[in-house]
Amino acid sequence: MLPTRLVVVAGVLCAFSPTAWAASCCGGGSAASLIMPKFAKAMMDVSIDWEHYDGFWDSDGKYHSDPPGSDLNQYRLNLAYGHRLASRWQASVILPYVWNSNQYAGLTSKTDGLGDTTLNLVYEPFDKIKCVWRVRNWEDLKPAVYYGVSLTVPTGISPYDDVTNSFDITGRGFYRLDGSVMLDKTIYPWNVSLLFSYGKYLERDVNREYGKYVEPYKKQLGDRKLGTASVGYTYFLESMDTLTFTLAYSLLQEDAGTINGHPDLTTEMEKKSVSATLAYASMDRNWIFKGTWGHAMPESGQGKNFPVTDVFTIRVSHVLR
Repeated sequence: MLPTRLVVVAGVLCAFSPTAWAASCCGGGSAASLIMPKFAKAMMDVSIDWEHYDGFWDSDGKYHSDPPGSDLNQYRLNLAYGHRLASRWQASVILPYVWNSNQYAGLTSKTDGLGDTTLNLVYEPFDKIKCVWRVRNWEDLKPAVYYGVSLTVPTGISPYDDVTNSFDITGRGFYRLDGSVMLDKTIYPWNVSLLFSYGKYLERDVNREYGKYVEPYKKQLGDRKLGTASVGYTYFLESMDTLTFTLAYSLLQEDAGTINGHPDLTTEMEKKSVSATLAYASMDRNWIFKGTWGHAMPESGQGKNFPVTDVFTIRVSHVLR
């Protein structure tokens, strides 16, 4: 079995991609969320991720490069659909399919399978679009606020299934419930967003690890915290289509988990990353095309017990009015 820190699946690395959340005027979302614009009836979203691994941080936060000749990659196709339930409520489902393609220490591995499914419910405590062109009064400064609840369902292949090494996995193997809040404000041409989320994994019984049966025990991963801040600038073309450039910074942490109620420090991890997104939206905002590059610094102190990766994403969203 290879070190599990070398392959961390989509549910950890790309959930709530920092630049994927879009302004309330346009809608958007991430690999684990989908935000529809106000008054939209439904939204379809397809994205493709390429995640390239470049070393890892150990439990002390020290960076280590991979052995010479290593080539570690994960590719994901994410299919998502969102539907408006009421004027202030929307729900969505995201289903990823994952391909692993890896070379490490003389081992070549190619596997694929479903990733973990995410179900989302979002509440918008506002009735009017919060994007404005000019600040005339205090009301124009109020941000759009989104309150979200997400359930991650372990439909992917986890270390607790019939797999031979960590390169085979496509999911975490745990249910997780997340609560989140996003504040988003657009005063054209500028946009600023803040996102905070907190996740709780459910405990599960384990009797198999990487295909080998073990003495049964109970395992729970640590609480998950994510904070993201982003700023964007929108340029209007002559056709009134738009180009938006966004920069974001994200901090992801997971506390130590437990095994039979005792701390399991091997599951404690942290990752700091930056990202840049270029988005094109049609004049009616019914079509949105995005390209994102997410980057983690291959330096000590930028993470802990976590792989260092670059993530490239191409995304297409279609809004149904």
